[in-house]
Amino acid sequence: MSRSIRQSAVPSRSLRIAALLAAAALTLTGCVSGSTAASTQSEPSAPAPVPEPIDWTACGPRLDCATVKVPMEYTAPDGEQIALAVTRHRATDPQRRIGSLFINPGGPGVSATETVKSIDPKSATSPYSPDVVSRFDVIGMDPRGVGESGAVRCLTDEQRAQVAADDLDPAIPGGKSWTRLLADADTFAKGCLAHRSPAFLASLSTDNVARDLDQVRAALGEEQITFYGASYGTVVGPMYATMFPARVRQMVIDAPVDTSLWMNDPLRLLDDVAVSNEENLDAWFKTCRTEGVQACPFGDGDPQSAFDALIAQLEAKPLHVPPAEGLTPGGTLDGAVALEAARAAAGARTLWPTLTAGLLAAQQGNGTLLHFVVSKVTVAPFGGPFATLQEQHTAVRCADWPALTNLAEHRAAAKKIAARGGRLASRAAYSALNCARWPVQNKDRFTKELTGAGAPPILVVGGRVDNVSPYHWAQTMTKRLKDAVLLTREGVGHTAYRTSGRCIDDAVDAALIERNLPAEGTTCDAVPPGTTRPPAPWAGTAE
Repeated sequence: MSRSIRQSAVPSRSLRIAALLAAAALTLTGCVSGSTAASTQSEPSAPAPVPEPIDWTACGPRLDCATVKVPMEYTAPDGEQIALAVTRHRATDPQRRIGSLFINPGGPGVSATETVKSIDPKSATSPYSPDVVSRFDVIGMDPRGVGESGAVRCLTDEQRAQVAADDLDPAIPGGKSWTRLLADADTFAKGCLAHRSPAFLASLSTDNVARDLDQVRAALGEEQITFYGASYGTVVGPMYATMFPARVRQMVIDAPVDTSLWMNDPLRLLDDVAVSNEENLDAWFKTCRTEGVQACPFGDGDPQSAFDALIAQLEAKPLHVPPAEGLTPGGTLDGAVALEAARAAAGARTLWPTLTAGLLAAQQGNGTLLHFVVSKVTVAPFGGPFATLQEQHTAVRCADWPALTNLAEHRAAAKKIAARGGRLASRAAYSALNCARWPVQNKDRFTKELTGAGAPPILVVGGRVDNVSPYHWAQTMTKRLKDAVLLTREGVGHTAYRTSGRCIDDAVDAALIERNLPAEGTTCDAVPPGTTRPPAPWAGTAE
């Protein structure tokens, strides 16, 4: 594929401003075969040993850090132990402290300890509200295989760089030939096995994460926990509520995963995500048309045609993107990379102006902004760019999912996605192929339905348009959980708490603090609403 370098008329200062806005938005944003569920599953043969009280070490303002030892396999509680990283942000109003709020920010692969360390009660972008932080010790435990809890690694730095530099073809499912896709999956699986023992890789399932959380609870001396989980954290929460219902004080799950599909039918689950990605991009197109060319000049009223023409142009003549300090390490913007940038930005309404600006800049020969979006998407739930977090993400889901070794099922699922003719079909196809080559099997995989029976009613927060967790998953989750209540956020975005305005935040805070749930059918408008208007100088009405 040829490479071309063109000068852009777009001021570099405007690109930097747009990139800074995009960075802030990315910070705010944050998880079918005929396989059948396993017919058996193992329960712990003996109670796990009661852990010692946690020995905390101060690691920042109001922050304490520690490690907690837990059994690698709870069927052998006296066997090999593994160390889990735990971080606590102490309640800012200790006299009114309620207890411990356990959090899981999703992924799987996103570090809970780093999320806790990012808490700043004075910042509007802090992940939890000042009221919540004042009343709870916020506890983040990196799940086994994630972050500081023995992060899985599958590729060397050189292999990661090679994958990142791959010239993908958006006209081919998976972006590469079938032979190359299988070879990549083999390399990935062998690398994971070279870095971590088979027993450890087989232990990374969500049911073990739930047991680990209960060990941390016991080590804290808490009778019950409050829990907030987002994206994949909505698998962790219902798993805990199902296994330990009496130990739940209150629970909120935001942007839920369909847990039945997660555990039993992952290829169908990934197909749902592929549909949602297309719906989010279509929502950007619709809004661009509706707002008109004065607000959204890209495409002069026909953004779809302009988008398709730009992707074809970039695929034929990619743009060289030089390194820009604080923005991007540089590289190439071709059609496949631009599609990935569009997928990521279309899924967060706060990034819509950046998408418009990036597309306009690319038309003028400057690929910096779109390349910036891709380089900052460090974890792409359910498939996407390779990164450290992606390796951890894959390891957890392969431990949770049924065996996906039938390659014909992957090919059939990819064919179904391609037949729909969506713009993002290539990147969605074969996104579970690494699990087809996974080197270990989780033989005691947890398969019970996650109903949370016996736990207090759970608040389910679902976004009407969500590129990772489609709204019908939230509806299904609400029906599956015992006495759950659904809170709906209108508009586009993945997760709603702390990104969608006071209506959502107040409802979540009331559930966590006071255990008051909103009325059935409550709906909140997205604040701010989605707009495609780019920052100056691209906006038609901008001075």
